[in-house]
Amino acid sequence: MRLYNTLAREKQEFVPVHPGEVRMYACGPTVYNYFHIGNARPFVLFDVLRRYLEYRGYKVTFVQNFTDIDDKMIRRAAEEGVTVRELADRFIGEYRKDAARLGIRPATHQPLATECMADILDLIGTLVAKGFAYETEDGVYFDTAKSEGYGKLSRFPLEDLEAGARVEICATKQHPTDFAVWKKKKEGEPSWPSPWGEGRPGWHIECSAMARRYLGETIDIHTGGQDLVFPHHENEIAQSEAASGKPFANFWLHNGFINVDNEKMSKSKGNFFTVRDILGTYDADVVRFFLLSSHYRSPVNFSAELLEAAGSALTRIRTCTSNLEFVAAAAPGTAGSEDAARAAEALASTGKDLRTAFLAGMDDDFNTADAIGTVFELVRAANTAAAVPGIPAGALRDALALLREICGVLGVACDEKAHVPADVAALVDQRAAARAAKDWKRSDGIRAEIRALGFDVKDTPQGQQVAPL
Repeated sequence: MRLYNTLAREKQEFVPVHPGEVRMYACGPTVYNYFHIGNARPFVLFDVLRRYLEYRGYKVTFVQNFTDIDDKMIRRAAEEGVTVRELADRFIGEYRKDAARLGIRPATHQPLATECMADILDLIGTLVAKGFAYETEDGVYFDTAKSEGYGKLSRFPLEDLEAGARVEICATKQHPTDFAVWKKKKEGEPSWPSPWGEGRPGWHIECSAMARRYLGETIDIHTGGQDLVFPHHENEIAQSEAASGKPFANFWLHNGFINVDNEKMSKSKGNFFTVRDILGTYDADVVRFFLLSSHYRSPVNFSAELLEAAGSALTRIRTCTSNLEFVAAAAPGTAGSEDAARAAEALASTGKDLRTAFLAGMDDDFNTADAIGTVFELVRAANTAAAVPGIPAGALRDALALLREICGVLGVACDEKAHVPADVAALVDQRAAARAAKDWKRSDGIRAEIRALGFDVKDTPQGQQVAPL
């Protein structure tokens, strides 16, 4: 498996630190609001990476944090007249609801920053003791001048980093790029005791501390959006490697941005959508399918038209699985003709080739777009084979199993969710009786009633096949 490593700026062969085991960290949400569609993309993408690594036989330990204390949370809690803890607990619960609807599996560990304060203080203490951090009147800062290779992830020239850091200049810092690992208490803010006075952690230090606690000093994969490359991930590397003297993460994977109707998503532009908003209109499986339809490093455009197209594409897959199940239920155990035998052989060969193509696509920098392409090739081949009279049930069931296998890795539900209600089933039986009596007018009338209830009925050699409209 080859992955594009942001640190190296090239695809590299993925070899985990510990054979057969992958230790993986993903930056999670800051829980002051519902998460938006831009957040959803890395959550979904790297859920699939985890699934694929497990599918390939690795034992994956996956950590995704919750940032439950920072400036945004303090401001939002003050606006609502609640405590930061109450705000965090509420939106952690809302995150779990929306993530579950999108098919995002809970991480192996989902720590909260406030639950890892001892680990954070221990890491800061190590940095201070080694001379990589210094105390000022308002906090403790990491000394970037002492960090060998600072900027190696973002590859920004030092003068550019310093210029950017001056936007939020702090008189107590020794260098413009130095960043806070501990912020001393301000009036009305939550705080914790520390050797440097009451306060709270800086944003960057929490991820380093949690990764070290749950995954060790060197991890295999660290993921996040491109917006986190600098300063967040750059600073994680600097402080983690300063403390341990070892590489922090061997692979850094960053996903591309989401634009809305070809414009950058922004609250000021009015094109900012939370996942909760979107799921009020679109099926969660459709949203997930849409997010996987492009290569993870590419930017993706989000629009109503593209979501509708994703819905249509997912319906094609589900219609195929329903058709395969229906035809296989009435198909013979052995081929009913030479044509049927050839069709079964061709389908088996195509399935073998497509499994190989699926693995090749995913092994080539985690290409979910190529993986979805193999699904549609399988759908075409399976639909063609299912139309051949006398094709054996085993061939159809093997194709169906492969379709479910690939979709399972992607976390996409490829089976129809809707069941046939009792009133629809009764009408289908009545229509069958009308057709047996050659009462075509009655048959057509019943079909119209079935369609009015949101279902359609198709006449096939195997009998009536019912599916949602």
